[in-house]
Amino acid sequence: MSYCYAIASGKGGVGKSTITANLGAALSARGKKVVLLDADIGLRSLDALLSLENNIVYDIIDVAERICDLDQALFPCEAYPNLFLLPAAQFRRAKALEPKELRKIILGLRYRFDYILIDCPAGIERGLRNVLNAGVDEMILVVTPDDVAVRSAERALQVIDSKNLPRPRLIVNRLDADLIHTGEMMSARTVSEVMDLTLLGEIPEDKTFCRAMLHHSLLYAYQCEARNAVQRIANRLTGVDVPFPAIGLKKTNHPLLNRLRRKPREVIPLDNH
Repeated sequence: MSYCYAIASGKGGVGKSTITANLGAALSARGKKVVLLDADIGLRSLDALLSLENNIVYDIIDVAERICDLDQALFPCEAYPNLFLLPAAQFRRAKALEPKELRKIILGLRYRFDYILIDCPAGIERGLRNVLNAGVDEMILVVTPDDVAVRSAERALQVIDSKNLPRPRLIVNRLDADLIHTGEMMSARTVSEVMDLTLLGEIPEDKTFCRAMLHHSLLYAYQCEARNAVQRIANRLTGVDVPFPAIGLKKTNHPLLNRLRRKPREVIPLDNH
């Protein structure tokens, strides 16, 4: 049985694409056959993260427009034998991919792969809505522990809820233990409480992310704490119960949480006279 996860965020820059690629590598290392579907039409990035940017011939729009078949557009990642990429089109717009065509492509991938990880475009515009209408099994929201990212993710959550889909699970990225300890940064548990979402994973701030991107390689190729965090997320997706480290569980008395807990002021009606 295959599983299709759509990985989204309210805003760009929270590490969604990097997490998608590395999560795919972690699942493939467990013997699972995985495909990364880049749904960010016009701004594709997964090919660069996988060092496949010079190999791309066909993309998902070519499949949708019957220019090529699905197998021709799938590119293997040599470092991870079970990992494949279906790239986005770089010079097209989201409206070029209709939800019904995306649904057909996902159905075709279900017969070939154990896991389908969709890298959604950031934001709440048409690209995200196309994915939400394409028959995914579950949404995963990626957020960083700051007010702007949380507020943007809450807006994306409203769009997801409007489609009557199951509530997404949450990955909190770029956590800093020192800032959490001083109360300057929300912990993963605090973010999950603010958003009322189940916590799927927590990833610490790690310079290895930057090093991996500069070398067009995956974080999964390096021994580091962020890699360990991605492995824990992969384990949870495959049904393994993995405990959360302290950085993911500690509650913090953050101003955003205080504002949300504050009782609303009484609204006094205006005198019409």
